[in-house]
Amino acid sequence: MITAFINGIIFSGEEFIYNKVLVIDGRKIKGIVEQNEIPSDAQVVDCKGGWISSGFIDLQVYGGGGVLFSDAPSVQALHQMGGGLLASGTTSFLITLATNSLDVFRQAILVTKENPHPAVLGLHLEGPYLNPVKRGAHLLEFVRKPDTSELKDLLENSGGVVKMMTVAPEICPVEFIETLKKNDVVISAGHSNATFEQGNLGFSQGIKAATHLFNAMSPFNHRETGLPGAIFKSERVSSSIVADGIHVSFNALEMSKKIMGERLFLITDAVEESAGVYPHIRDKDRFIMPDGTLSGSSLTMMKAVANCVHQAGIPLEEALRMATLYPARVIGADNLGRITEGADADLVVFNQEFQIKAVFSKGKQVK
Repeated sequence: MITAFINGIIFSGEEFIYNKVLVIDGRKIKGIVEQNEIPSDAQVVDCKGGWISSGFIDLQVYGGGGVLFSDAPSVQALHQMGGGLLASGTTSFLITLATNSLDVFRQAILVTKENPHPAVLGLHLEGPYLNPVKRGAHLLEFVRKPDTSELKDLLENSGGVVKMMTVAPEICPVEFIETLKKNDVVISAGHSNATFEQGNLGFSQGIKAATHLFNAMSPFNHRETGLPGAIFKSERVSSSIVADGIHVSFNALEMSKKIMGERLFLITDAVEESAGVYPHIRDKDRFIMPDGTLSGSSLTMMKAVANCVHQAGIPLEEALRMATLYPARVIGADNLGRITEGADADLVVFNQEFQIKAVFSKGKQVK
């Protein structure tokens, strides 16, 4: 089916395009045309002056649609989470699991591998190979020392479903990092007490990203800049950040953006209420553990974009790249994050109040 999006401001991933029409054909973007070039058989979507962006990409999200996936990894949980996130404008995401038992990881891998979902890119395992000193809300009983044989066993039958893993670089031997690289897993430094030198070493070994900048990592100090200093100094390492004003202040977001430029991208780190192994409790605009530890956000990617614009002075086009193009680059997804011929027809239409008006996943409108 051919669909034409009219009366909208198109954001291609590089620039805003005015007074043109976006045309998609089935699952793919066909092109951007003049008003008088709309195919006669096209279904028309009137964007009513709103913006048309590539769908949001969230590389770290634990739950959606009322379910926390790790509570009981199942087909139902996967589809319920997927439906909830699609409705919020997130058309691609990595299901994230906090440090847990290896059995839970294996079950999550099996369910995700055997039940493809148009929005699910794979899994992000945040742990279990973390520094206990910086475990945050992760349960100490599940934190493990890096074991290359154990890792190989975990990944052996994953079918490539594990796309990203957060590890503490200061505790990971070279062969452990090499195993992740050989399995095409994006390695992200996080829950780490690394010194500046240890962070640099990890990055030189192939760690290409960092997890939720500032949260659960060694602090930036004027005498020892820690992992944040290594991230800032690098010219190639990207980092996610939670732009809710709670995980980090908006001042920290603004300054980090000025330092890192295109290397900083958005995640939600969103969870859902749960009474399971990780008992997340909603506390107004955030989630906490029973002991009060911050355990996740109630953020959406659309709200994160709005916060970047309204609270951190980041231009809209750059805030959108932080939610689309930049995370697509991190995972090497050339078909996502931009509006160009041949790219996936994952789209979000939103108005000046940052309210989502329509979402399309692989060319199909999300009801």
